Formats: sequence, structure tokens, C-alpha cells
Amino acid sequence: MAGVTDVAFRTLGKRYGAGLTYTEFVNSTSIVRGNKKAATMLQTSTEEQPVAVQLFGNSIQDIIQAAQHLEKKFDIIDINCGCPAWKVIKTGAGSALLKQPEAIGNFVNKLVTAINRPVTVKIRAGINDRTINAVEVAKIVEDAGAAAIAIHGRTQEQGYSGQANWNIIKDVKDNVHIPVIGNGDVFTPELFQQRLEETNVDYIMIARGALGNPYIFTQIQDYLKKGSYDKKDPRKQFEEYLQLAQTYNLSFNIIKSQALTFTKGIIGGAKLRETLTQARTIEQLQQLMS
Repeated sequence: MAGVTDVAFRTLGKRYGAGLTYTEFVNSTSIVRGNKKAATMLQTSTEEQPVAVQLFGNSIQDIIQAAQHLEKKFDIIDINCGCPAWKVIKTGAGSALLKQPEAIGNFVNKLVTAINRPVTVKIRAGINDRTINAVEVAKIVEDAGAAAIAIHGRTQEQGYSGQANWNIIKDVKDNVHIPVIGNGDVFTPELFQQRLEETNVDYIMIARGALGNPYIFTQIQDYLKKGSYDKKDPRKQFEEYLQLAQTYNLSFNIIKSQALTFTKGIIGGAKLRETLTQARTIEQLQQLMS
């Protein structure tokens, strides 16, 4: 998640029980050109094992070159063919690639043969309700040598509106042999278990469900084991996040942005967010979130 899954947030998620962490999606061309912001987004923690780097772009050569540059640092190279943001799809990257399934297969095959790390792919259900092609793309990606595929159950046109269609995710699981990762609208441990049982997917990816509550990974683990789970005060979670953020020298703006997400579920959260936007120092953030 752009602007969310920085190294501190991922490390906290890992401590709380996430099985695999992903970097924010990074423009492969920016990596090839040595962009400083891209380098910051690629920072990892020693606690992140395994960790995947998520790449996007419209240049096959740049994606390959970026992956070759990063394969010693990351356990998995993940290709984003699912982002619905206009600034991404207008370049022909992200979910725009779903219009050309064979092109996805072509560059996945080239990437698989060029590096020595597993290559995974993230897609959406399709461009819109009239062009649902997740199963077709998944088969092509599997034949091209991908190690796994993740499916978000919405179309590009939906963005994040409406509901994720897990029947499409189940269709993908029923039609390919590589591991399938389901994604979309899993905000509680109960729904995690339900989706797991309904679709038989191999894994479930938590994205927005971890916003302001990375402790959800512990909650899921507990619920699957014993049928119950506890809650953890978002303020306490932010304290842990802040310690990690300072350890990894993250910018004040990144930390402040994260502080806003940790107000979710706090009584008086709207008023707190308004006050947080006026904070100018780490000390002020700490005081307001204590």
C-alpha cells in the first residue's frame, strides 16, 4: 500500500504475526535511475523474512533490470498488475496490463528466466464487469513460470468502491495449480476464516484491514487457533510503530501520516485527527497519541 507499508509498519506487522511482508509498490524505472525516494521505499528490516519487493512499470527491460538489482536483498519479486490509480494506469502499468494478458505472460516469462528468485503477480478481477478475465490471466501467468498469483476481487473500474468478489478468486483457485492469494475486504479474523473456507485459497493478503491495526495479524492467528482474540489499543500500537520509525530514520511526514491512521477506532478520533494535522514535531505527535 503506497504511503503505508514503510519499513517500520511492515516490521510491526511481522512482529504481530504476518507471514510475508511486501514493500510499497515501487516504480522500476525509478530504481534503475537511482531515485533517492525509491531507495527509501526499498529499505528493509532484519526481522522481515521473508520479504517481497513489489515492482510496477511499463518497461519490461526496466522491470528486469530493477529485479536483478534487488534479487539478493529480497526473497520474492512481485509484479503489480492490479493498481487502479489513474497516474499508474495512464502509463500502461498496473491494472492497465489486464487489457493485454499475453503481454503479462511475455514479461513474466522473461523475468523468470532473468533472475533467481520466485516471481509472483498481483492482478484484479478484470478491467470492468464486462471484461472479467482473472482466470485467463492467471493461467497465462502460471504457464509463464510465476510462483504464485494474488487476486484482488474488484475490477479496475471499481477502484475500492463496492465489494470484492470472492467468487472470482475461487474460480482462479479452481483453475490453476500455483498458490493463489486472495485479497479484498478482509477486515476481521472472522471474515478471514470465512473466506479461507469458502475459497480454499492458499493465503489471504491483508491490506486496508491492517491500516491503524497491524495487530490484526495476531488477532487472526489467535482466532484460527482458539476461536477468540483480544484487541490492542491503537495508541499502544503507534508507540511501537514510532520506535521503529525512529530506528529507521523515517521522515516526520511519513510518521505523521501513519499517526492519523492509528486514530481509527479511538473515541474522539475525528477531533484527534484534526489536532494531529497541526502537529509539527515528533514530541507533539507522541503527546497527542499518548
